[in-house]
Amino acid sequence: MLWACVLLPHLALDGILRRRVGDEPLVLVDGAVNARSIVAVNASARDAGLRVGQRLTAAHALLARFDALPYDPQAADRWQRFLAAVAYRYSSEVSLLPHAIVLEVSRSLGLFGPWPRFESMLRADFTALGFRHRVAVAPTPHAAYVLAGIEDGRAVLAPDGLRAALRDVPMRKSRLPAAAVDALSGMGIRTLGPLLGLPRDGLRRRFGAGLLQSIDRLLGELPAGLDSYRPPDVFDLRVELTHEVENIAALVFPLRRMTGDLAAYLAGRDGGVQRFVLRLEHREGRTTAVTVGLLSPERDAGMLFELARGRLEHVQLPEPVLGLRLVARELPDFVPAGRDLFDERPANALPIEQLRERLRARLGDRAVYRLGGTTDPRPERAQAVAEHGGASYEEPRPRPTWLLDRPIPLRGPAPRILAGPERLETGWWDGAEACRDYYVIETSLGQHAWAFCQPGEQSGWMLQGWFA
Repeated sequence: MLWACVLLPHLALDGILRRRVGDEPLVLVDGAVNARSIVAVNASARDAGLRVGQRLTAAHALLARFDALPYDPQAADRWQRFLAAVAYRYSSEVSLLPHAIVLEVSRSLGLFGPWPRFESMLRADFTALGFRHRVAVAPTPHAAYVLAGIEDGRAVLAPDGLRAALRDVPMRKSRLPAAAVDALSGMGIRTLGPLLGLPRDGLRRRFGAGLLQSIDRLLGELPAGLDSYRPPDVFDLRVELTHEVENIAALVFPLRRMTGDLAAYLAGRDGGVQRFVLRLEHREGRTTAVTVGLLSPERDAGMLFELARGRLEHVQLPEPVLGLRLVARELPDFVPAGRDLFDERPANALPIEQLRERLRARLGDRAVYRLGGTTDPRPERAQAVAEHGGASYEEPRPRPTWLLDRPIPLRGPAPRILAGPERLETGWWDGAEACRDYYVIETSLGQHAWAFCQPGEQSGWMLQGWFA
C-alpha cells in the first residue's frame, strides 16, 4: 500500500487569508486575555518583525497597526474536514491526523497516473483553494505524516526503503509519544535510526507498550488504527465578512470563493447540486435568502458562480450584510454532458444546459422553461410548461417553432400548400369541439406557416403558428 499525506501547517491562517483581498498585516492570537501571544502571522506581518510566540503587547510596540484575530480551533477543524472531502475525490480511504490528511493512493495511481502526476493534481487542487501544504508519500500513513514534516515532496514508493528514509528523522519530529521522545533525547538518542536498533524488550520495560505500538505503526508492522473519513451529505459553509457590506458588488469575491468550495466538495463526492440557498446575514440574526435552483445537476465552479451572481444581482439589500452562508442539501448524482468526437461547435460555445441556466439566472425562472405534453390533441392545448427536471416534450409530427396561443385569420393572397392535410376532429367532451384540416403552407411573402381550414375546403385560412 501507499499513503499520501497532505500536511497543512497554516490551516487556521489560510482559512482567513483566502477570504481577504488585501495583504495588510494580520496575526492570530491565543491565550489568556491579559497574556495573549501570537500563534500565526501572515507575510506582511512577518516582514514587519512579528513572529510566532511573541506577546501581543510586544507586537504592538513593533507595529502600531495590524489586525489581530483570535485563533479558532473549531474553524480549523471545519476547514480540515472540508479539505478531506476534496481529497476524497482521489481515494475512498481518507483519514485525519492533527493538521494533516492522509489518503491511500496505491489503487488510485492506476486511474490518475503515476505518483508525480498524481501529486501535481493533488497540489493543484489545494493551491487553487488557497491552502498552503506539504506532501509526502510512503508505505504507511504515519510514515508519510512524519516525512511530510521533514521534507516537502519526499516520496518513498517501496517498503524496502522505508527504514532508510526514517533513519535520519530527528526525534523531535518523529511524532512518537512526547514523554518517550524527551527521555530518549536525554539519553543521547537524537534520530530514529539508533532508536530502531535498540532491543524491544528493553524499550518495553522502560517506556511501556505504547512506544513500541507507535514504532510498529510507523513501520507498517501494525494496522494504522485510523478512522475513515466520509464526506457529509450536506454542504454548509459560512463566511464572516471583515466589514459591513452595503452593496452587492462587494459580495462577488466571497461568493466566488464559496461556489468554488462547493464545486470542489462536489467533485470530491462525485456528485452535483440541483438547488442551494445563499443566506445574507444581517444584524440581530436577520437573514435574506437567495435560492438558486437548476433544472439539472451541475458542479462546474464557473457555472455555479455565474448562476449565484445572477440571482444575487436581483436582490435589494434591506440592510448591511455581515456574513454569508451557503447551504446545499439537494446533491444528486452528476452525469457529465456528452459531446460528439467531431463536434463542430466553436470552442467557446456553451452547452445548451449551461446556456439555459444562465438565462434563467438573468431573466428569472418563468422566462425559460421546458415544454411538456398533454393528452389534449388540440394544438393550443397540447403543450404545457413542464416541471423542473421533467422530460422535454417531443411532438411526433412537425410542428411550428412559434405556436400561437389562439388561431388568427391569415390575411393576404391564397397561400401555396406544401404538405397536408392532417385531419383533427376532437373536443366534443368539453363543448369546444374542433374539426379542422391542417396544412403546411407558404405565404406570398415566402414564410412557412401552419394553418387550417374547414374539412373539404381550402379557404378561410386560420393561422396556428410559424415555422423558423
